[in-house]
Amino acid sequence: MKRLLNYFVRGLLLLAPLAITAYVCWITFTTIDGWLGPTIDRWIGLRVRGAGFLITIALITIFGFLAGGFLTRRFVSLLEQIMQRVPLVRLLYSSTKDLLNAFVGDKRRFDKPVLVELMPGSNAQAFGFITQESLEQLELPGHVAVYFPQSYNFAGSLVVFPQAQIRRLNAESSAVMAFIVSGGVTDVPRGRIPASTSSRSAAPVLPASQ
Repeated sequence: MKRLLNYFVRGLLLLAPLAITAYVCWITFTTIDGWLGPTIDRWIGLRVRGAGFLITIALITIFGFLAGGFLTRRFVSLLEQIMQRVPLVRLLYSSTKDLLNAFVGDKRRFDKPVLVELMPGSNAQAFGFITQESLEQLELPGHVAVYFPQSYNFAGSLVVFPQAQIRRLNAESSAVMAFIVSGGVTDVPRGRIPASTSSRSAAPVLPASQ
């Protein structure tokens, strides 16, 4: 009986990540396909699974190509000006745009992994990402904004720290993000997180989940 239970747990560990990944990919695929899929089906009179997905991806790519043109930039700029003047729309548009740019845009923000000393002189440290190098506009000279993702969640906390408590990591930001989100379960490749590169005395960087 114990052997059968071990086989079940082993099978669960192998299949569960594959099933969850496949499910998320399928939901994403069907959602995007549903945007234009029904319209295309009515046009051709035939149900073609995936046609809406492919055309949506193609349209987004074409728009991205055209976005470099002068007329398109002027149009997008005018549209942004209109959205910035509508109170509720401005909040939704600006926050969504900044969030997407933080991950995939030219102004990526989650690319500066750091190890933060939570209290001066303490051994408690946490991994995070610097999102603002200077907070002088908030009358906080010498401070930086650090974002702490939450483990097994898509939320996080933004905390302000003096620069003296920040230790920059010479590490892949994606590896550090995976390490935090997984609650410290995901392994960080050896050599990716060396000793501190700050001006403070170097100390060994120990993996410490939040």
